[in-house]
Amino acid sequence: MSATATAKQKQQGSGPVLDWAAGHGPVTGALSATTGAFAVATTGAATAMPPGWALAVGAAGALGHTVVGLRVRNAGRTLATRAASWLVGAGWTTWAMTNGPLTWAALGSLATMGVGIGAAARSTALFEEAREEEAIAVEQRAIAQELSAERRAIAAEWVERIQRICHITVRVLGVEQWETGAGYSLDLEPQGGVTYDRIAQHSVTLSADAKLPHGCTATASPGIHQGRTILDVTTVNVLEEKRDYPADYSTLSIHTGIPWGYRTNAEQIRVYLREQCALIVGPTGSGKTNMVHGILAGFARAEDMLTWVIDLNAGSAGLPWVLPALKGELVREDGKPVRPGIDWLAGTYDEALTMLDAAVRVAKQRKMGYQDLLSKANTDLLPISPRIPQIMLVIDEGAEILASQDRQLRKLGEKILEVIRIARAMGVRTVLTALGATGSVLSNLMIRREAKVRVALTGGETEGMDLSKMFPGRRGLRVDQAPHKGAGFMGTPESPAALFKGWRILPNQIREITTATSDRHPLLDDVSAKAAGPAYARRWDAERTAWMRDQITTDDAGDGSSDGPGTLRLSALSSAQPESAEDALARRFREEIDAQFGTAPDPNTADGGDGTDRPAGLNLSALRGEQDSPAQQAALAALLAAGREGTGASAIARALADAYGTTRQTVVGWLKTWMQDGTAVRVGEGTKARYVHRSHASDD
Repeated sequence: MSATATAKQKQQGSGPVLDWAAGHGPVTGALSATTGAFAVATTGAATAMPPGWALAVGAAGALGHTVVGLRVRNAGRTLATRAASWLVGAGWTTWAMTNGPLTWAALGSLATMGVGIGAAARSTALFEEAREEEAIAVEQRAIAQELSAERRAIAAEWVERIQRICHITVRVLGVEQWETGAGYSLDLEPQGGVTYDRIAQHSVTLSADAKLPHGCTATASPGIHQGRTILDVTTVNVLEEKRDYPADYSTLSIHTGIPWGYRTNAEQIRVYLREQCALIVGPTGSGKTNMVHGILAGFARAEDMLTWVIDLNAGSAGLPWVLPALKGELVREDGKPVRPGIDWLAGTYDEALTMLDAAVRVAKQRKMGYQDLLSKANTDLLPISPRIPQIMLVIDEGAEILASQDRQLRKLGEKILEVIRIARAMGVRTVLTALGATGSVLSNLMIRREAKVRVALTGGETEGMDLSKMFPGRRGLRVDQAPHKGAGFMGTPESPAALFKGWRILPNQIREITTATSDRHPLLDDVSAKAAGPAYARRWDAERTAWMRDQITTDDAGDGSSDGPGTLRLSALSSAQPESAEDALARRFREEIDAQFGTAPDPNTADGGDGTDRPAGLNLSALRGEQDSPAQQAALAALLAAGREGTGASAIARALADAYGTTRQTVVGWLKTWMQDGTAVRVGEGTKARYVHRSHASDD
């Protein structure tokens, strides 16, 4: 132990420690003054010091303290007290040096002087504190008065504006400036029993009259009770800025809410999905896919949530969260492999059906397996925690699945609705996306009732964006208020529908989040895992994930098999890939047609493509990509194969039913379209009506 430490311990153990750097108070100051005067008087008397010296020192001290006090702007009372203390002390010292400091008269007068100096010092200290507090209060009142003046001006302006435009008299109870500086809120009390919606319907007019910048609005929402209204006025359009997903990957929970974006006041908006489902609509190019990635990022950060994703569009919504981990491209700092950012991905019909069946079984098994836990917790909602995580089903274009007339998709839709209907209390919820806020999407009562969290990404698109259906009862919402990609409207049970914008999230950040949250993903509880069965346990098996790797675009440059350096090979288009049932049926139709009528030349070449002449025949260019789907191609091939006799919608539907599940209604729609563009001709009426391809009709 060092000498310094030893000395410190001795000092701490020997009694109170004196802080010699601290300033004097009334008691210590008076004690210091009297002991100093006594010491000087005693020493001066013993050494025959001239008494005038003490008086001169006292006068100098009084003058010096007065000068310093003036510089720091002390009160006159303080200056006088300190100067008097120096002069009185100097006077006593001079008298004591002359008459002797050790007499009772000298000692008594010294004690009296000390008490007087202490009392005077205490009085002046209190006076200075009160004076300083008053100065601070005056400054604060000046600031408050200035702010109050600004608030009063804002209040008066909006009272007049609402009276003039809405013909409503309001009283402003408060004006709050947003900390972000992007606007302010007014607490209004409309007179005469007027509710907030009367003001909300004039939102656009109020915004224009206030000359707010483009993208800024004056939005009315319910106040603390039905007789109050909150008017949020945005003065800075933060939605036109591009903001990346926050770099804070801290732990989230289903109970704390998941951030999905930010409002016009630049504050995050959190979504609570313990009991709610969500619906997200947005046309192509509105930023819907990016929004889905932002949602998956929030779910990945949660310690009590597992994410299952269904995307029948080749699984594109979930692949960035899965492939880097499955390919071993990501490694944690401790060297351990990284788990996928989502817990299960279905990109095919069969896998999606397997996932939904597992979700239904999990919900039912939880109801039976956790009865004791529910009883102990005295609740009918399963307590969600890292030990029993919530399962979030994110279904891209799931609303279209529910509205589809296709037989297979209808089966998926029934399973989705079953999950929504039975699994709320057991912690299985859904997030559905759609291409537009249309009647077909919102016609399902279950969706309207359960999807209380709703998002409409507009991107300036007006077609298919019926905001009145998406947010019933919410007035003043217009698509042109959110023209920026990734911007739109969001409404939750906690906050009415209003403008918002989602963060931009890039692939490299998805990889970062996947790595950072790998050890945070909970395991499916034993009760649920048993119910999900082998279908869940083997979800990452090679044969189950082969479809993911088949879609990867690879660079084959340098292996001698490519046409040149940097050539890309799409393995999904490789001849080595197995032929699907749709392609096989379309191929059989084309072979039958070619065998009967000959092969038509490719319209893009002068010959058959190999330099040889081809016999004249039917032009099958309609089957080379002009149709929308393999099923439609096969239907057109069937129409061609029917020849001059033609065929009907029922016959075509029966021919395609096994391979495609195509209904007669779907075929009727195709035939009507082909009649309009001249591809097909209708012959006959009523039950004898048939359809003939134009190439055969021209022979009649």
